[in-house]
Amino acid sequence: MDVSERIEAIFAAVGVTASLHVVDVDATDLTPGGTADGVPEIGVRADDQVVIASIFKVLLVLEFARQVEAGQLDPTERVLVTADDRLGGWGLAGCTDDAEVSLRDLAYFAMSVTDNTAADLLLRRVGPDLLPMLAAELGLSRTRVLGGPRDLVELMLADVGARTEAEFARIFPTLSEERVRAMRVFDPEHTTSSTAREITRLLTLIWRDEAGPPAACAMVRTWMARQIFWTRLAAGFPPGVRVSGKTGTLPGLHLEAGVAEYPDGGRYAIAVFARADRLASRRIDVDLAMGEAARTAVEALRGD
Repeated sequence: MDVSERIEAIFAAVGVTASLHVVDVDATDLTPGGTADGVPEIGVRADDQVVIASIFKVLLVLEFARQVEAGQLDPTERVLVTADDRLGGWGLAGCTDDAEVSLRDLAYFAMSVTDNTAADLLLRRVGPDLLPMLAAELGLSRTRVLGGPRDLVELMLADVGARTEAEFARIFPTLSEERVRAMRVFDPEHTTSSTAREITRLLTLIWRDEAGPPAACAMVRTWMARQIFWTRLAAGFPPGVRVSGKTGTLPGLHLEAGVAEYPDGGRYAIAVFARADRLASRRIDVDLAMGEAARTAVEALRGD
């Protein structure tokens, strides 16, 4: 089998259909329109429009870092997080009491534990209208940013007829798979979406200090390296390979984008977006298959 067939077999073994794109960061031609002919890359459905969920936070934090470097935002500015601000998920959503954090720590939480509350508050501060403009500036013509975490939650509530997150939590388990998959958050035309190829372009620009001032790109790389979730891309690589990433998750969707950096200096941008045949969010077999597929693609590029 060639490498694409091997990757397809990895995904088929765990019952997922996936988009994957892997490129050599330092050999990629970043002219608008995608990867040029002859550039080292491996793709499987790399140009399919797919839901990216929390992976949009890479763009968000990049815009924040650019504004900090431009002197438009003070990263130490304090933000009071109250009960009205909390959204479901990790991080600040679990606080019982009001919490005060800096804008810089909101960015850290948004990346390290994919904190939806932190991301929503940060988005309000940097300006939601700027993310589509940033995507266009970076040549991400098929990357659509349609709101932030709060908009996603409100869309999900509306689609099931719930008024609160607690009510949604009661209703959602009763829905048929057909009803769930019909929700707009699973439709790339109705929610934030992109392609695997465009997300590796974004990462390549960040790792090459071409997505903004070098200090801004360095901030994003630092926060991505501190992500706590390791069962997807990072699980596929041997010790000594540094993997920085950002996950995205919805029922039946297992997503991650990141960069694998080898001790010999090789750097590889990776995007894997898997759609499972079952809606369960906790599928360690799917997570591990994503890492295996990513490593298989990178090793093929390296000639290992």
